[in-house]
Amino acid sequence: MTAPLDFYFDFSSPYGYLAAERIDDLAARHGRSVAWHPVLLGVIFQKTGAVPLTQAPIKGQYVLRDFARSARFMGLPYRQPSRFPLATQVAARAFYWAWDRDQARARDFGRALFRALFVDDRDISDPATVLAIAAAQGFDPAALEAALATPALKDRLKQEVEAALARGVCGSPYIVVDGEPFLGADRLPQLERWLAAGPGGF
Repeated sequence: MTAPLDFYFDFSSPYGYLAAERIDDLAARHGRSVAWHPVLLGVIFQKTGAVPLTQAPIKGQYVLRDFARSARFMGLPYRQPSRFPLATQVAARAFYWAWDRDQARARDFGRALFRALFVDDRDISDPATVLAIAAAQGFDPAALEAALATPALKDRLKQEVEAALARGVCGSPYIVVDGEPFLGADRLPQLERWLAAGPGGF
């Protein structure tokens, strides 16, 4: 099968960042592409009854260690952001605008947004930061700024989040391959085996 993998994530998700750095190369090794779908964990948490991991009693201190340890394990840079969690509506809307224009550059833009937050500790909830990152990836910041003010782009994100919920997306990253869901960056090895061998590989 050659259908794209569906990659759901929130730009404020450390595990989403880790997956974003690996998912396209992983898929390409098996002749697949990846459709990126930024979502809003806040909306998902309202539906699932969850809370941001760092705000969960007792568990919060553990995940802070796990974020950094998981990044080291994967050979990726990581700095815990000074603002966390933070709103990612602007980043997600900007991504969809970019995706509709150039998917390859949009993926680079998405990774740049993640790195800005989790490596450089930049505030990606600030529209000016998002516009600067978009410009660095070759997108027209004036055109993007105008688009961000339109109801159409706001509705696009709302519809994408609703579609993700309907599909069962309950966290970030949430990756679907041929109807099979995988939740978490630590599931990437399982996902790769599934791509290589299918359900019979388990």
